[in-house]
Amino acid sequence: MADSEADSEFGEQSSTKSRFSLGNILRRDWPYFAMLALAIFGVAYTNFARQAMTGYWMGLAPVFGLICVILRWQGTEGSQAHMRLIATQALHWTAVLFAMYLVFVADVKQMMSEIASSLMVLTLLALGTFTAGVHIVSWRLCAVGIVLSLGVPVIAWFEESAVLVLLLIFMMLAVIVVFFVLDHRRRTKDVAF
Repeated sequence: MADSEADSEFGEQSSTKSRFSLGNILRRDWPYFAMLALAIFGVAYTNFARQAMTGYWMGLAPVFGLICVILRWQGTEGSQAHMRLIATQALHWTAVLFAMYLVFVADVKQMMSEIASSLMVLTLLALGTFTAGVHIVSWRLCAVGIVLSLGVPVIAWFEESAVLVLLLIFMMLAVIVVFFVLDHRRRTKDVAF
């Protein structure tokens, strides 16, 4: 569902405090947190195991595509619109998946280390997530794409330093909280006018 429709899901009668509670945020925004958690797990495992995890990254693209369809499903009306949503997301994520596959082709794979190829695939996943957010008109999904493209590779640079990895994870969570606070202030301001 689009972000504007997700906001109206709670109705005008709900108080601002209850709409901004941690429970409501987790219920409403679980797909975005799940996407970030899956990507962070992949990078962390790649850093510690020193394996490319080709299957994991290739499997993550269809999962992200399914999440995009789930996010927008209630915002579309009619079976034709639902089929168009499924078709456009399937084409979008198939293109992302094909680009990921090209990174793991033997000739390209020989030019890069396993860590570098994993980061390249993650960058493609971040780009696919951002463009899917633009396509389904979801600023939160775009924010996930931006966090993946900027934040997750930074985690990989610190390799095995667990303290720095945890610090960066908390910094990414702080950025997400700032997005939510700014969105909350915007909604509060709109209701006041």
